[in-house]
Amino acid sequence: MSNGNGAPPEAGPPPQLNVLAQYTKDLSFENPNAPASLAPQAQQPQINIQINVGANNLAENEYEVALSVEGKAEAAGKLMFSFELVYAGVFRIMNVPKENLHPLVMIECPRLLFPFAREIIATSVRDGGFPPLMLDPVDFVSLYRQNMERQAEAQQTAAIKPS
Repeated sequence: MSNGNGAPPEAGPPPQLNVLAQYTKDLSFENPNAPASLAPQAQQPQINIQINVGANNLAENEYEVALSVEGKAEAAGKLMFSFELVYAGVFRIMNVPKENLHPLVMIECPRLLFPFAREIIATSVRDGGFPPLMLDPVDFVSLYRQNMERQAEAQQTAAIKPS
């Protein structure tokens, strides 16, 4: 298709995703049983990690996205260490269709933040006296889908319950 002079139709401005700022919003590391927890252990610790994503609209095209990572390591029923990190960024998103905005904010923005959060956690665990904890990559698409399914189920349950 052409615009009458043989040229293709004008496309709108390209989508833009800019990182305006990124920062540690909250960080906590606990090693409550030190120095005993630093001694060689008979077995590998059990490590449990929880990851969540939240977002707030700050202005017309600006969003704060917060990546929350909580974890703890236990061995022989004793807590070796625990941590909580909220790492956030402010993103300017322009020229993105409305139907694509929510997935972009909840998938691509945390994907950009994750390597920095991973480094902060590895350094905090190392500075706590343990080998650095290198988090595996996160599939933010699956995490997004799980959260959307959970929200849909909660809405269905709320709609079924009598008031």
